Amino acid sequence: MEWKGIEKKEEGKFITRYDITYETVDHKEKVYEMISRNKAIESQEQLRGEKPDAVVIMATDESGERIVLSKEFRMAAGSWVYNFPAGLIDPGETPEQSAKRELREETGLELYEINDELGLSYSAVGFSNEMNVCVIGKARGTFHESTSTVEEIEAGWYTKAEIRKLLQTERFAARTQAYCYLWSRE
Repeated sequence: MEWKGIEKKEEGKFITRYDITYETVDHKEKVYEMISRNKAIESQEQLRGEKPDAVVIMATDESGERIVLSKEFRMAAGSWVYNFPAGLIDPGETPEQSAKRELREETGLELYEINDELGLSYSAVGFSNEMNVCVIGKARGTFHESTSTVEEIEAGWYTKAEIRKLLQTERFAARTQAYCYLWSRE
């Protein structure tokens, strides 16, 4: 594959759409559509990025017997989807600070212990270069409605048995589905 160039097509408030032109091994020119949080990509090197755009919070309760999930109405899917609490990292924030803020904003819970942090991963590598950091820890407190008026989120604690049932009947974000499957089988 040979890189030919990138062209900004449309800049939105949160994402920018680009067309990447490349040549295949059989010498055919192709255009690949993608979106990014970066509003100023001009080269192939800039596609890679060096820092996360967002944080994903994977938290259990103090006993480790329940995991927190958000059931959120996602416009792109037109339905409710189970996912881990997550959100964009604000300028100047570390992933840990963002994880604590996002969990409190979306659920009311306190992320009081961080046990691990997974390196960079892509949200939807098939059409975006958005990168996440996963923060793993323990949370406590009382649930409250999301502080955002533009998101419909219902957060709750789920046991392994409850997760196994949800996995059979409900829609999940892919990373959440995979993690929950493995977690519920322990």
